[in-house]
Amino acid sequence: MRLTQQQVDQYHDQGFLMLESLLDPQEVDTLRKALERDAKIPGPQVVTEGSGPEVRAVYSSHQRQPECAGLIRDPRVLLPVQQLLTGDVYVYQFKINAKPAFGGDKWAWHQDYLAWRLADGLPAPRQVNIGVYLDDVTEFNGPVIFLPGSHRGGLVREGRSSTAKSDQHLDPDDISLTSQQLAELVDRHGMTSPKGPAGSVVLFSPQIVHGSAPNMSPFARRLLIATYNDTANLPQPKGTPRPDYVVCRDTEPLRPLESPFSEVLRMVTA
Repeated sequence: MRLTQQQVDQYHDQGFLMLESLLDPQEVDTLRKALERDAKIPGPQVVTEGSGPEVRAVYSSHQRQPECAGLIRDPRVLLPVQQLLTGDVYVYQFKINAKPAFGGDKWAWHQDYLAWRLADGLPAPRQVNIGVYLDDVTEFNGPVIFLPGSHRGGLVREGRSSTAKSDQHLDPDDISLTSQQLAELVDRHGMTSPKGPAGSVVLFSPQIVHGSAPNMSPFARRLLIATYNDTANLPQPKGTPRPDYVVCRDTEPLRPLESPFSEVLRMVTA
């Protein structure tokens, strides 16, 4: 449940680390069902594709679904995050990005930390994202594309566009890189897209440049993303803080479960 030194070095060098098939198929199915339940709960935490009914993102499922609450404390996830960041972390943001079959929209090229610095006043990029594949991720269903090593250069862009795409959250389109910026970065760093079976987990830096294409395939691509932040790096918003479903208020340091979340849930419900 701990990363090797080679894995730690790879994360810091490349800006991401792939852990293939970390969760088993039954655990993935449990999380999918939790998402399906959560997406049916009305509220601003559900973001849809434009004006249509298709779900684009669901925020803060860990506040409502016990499976998600267990996942963020699962030692297979939390211990590697603590290795890469610090022993005292909390979940700053939890969301599930959904790309439905035959038309899930793109996510523009961006760096996560810029959004959080602008919207929430996060002092430093002291975060680690974990992305859990809830579906098999292939070259066909709009996988996330990273520019390896691009995190080491800091922020590429400083501000946001004058018009916001969404009033529910800060959309990547609001902070997207220009074509010239992207071309120069790709020339320097190249592009890669970690693919794998459902249950795989990718850890990635808040400053790595990434994006994804629309999903034109008949296969859904749902990605659960939990962002861990250093408890000594709390948001310092200049105005009204964003709502709790977007920026979590519970900053108590997380402690790992003694067993995988699926085993803990079985013991609780037995």
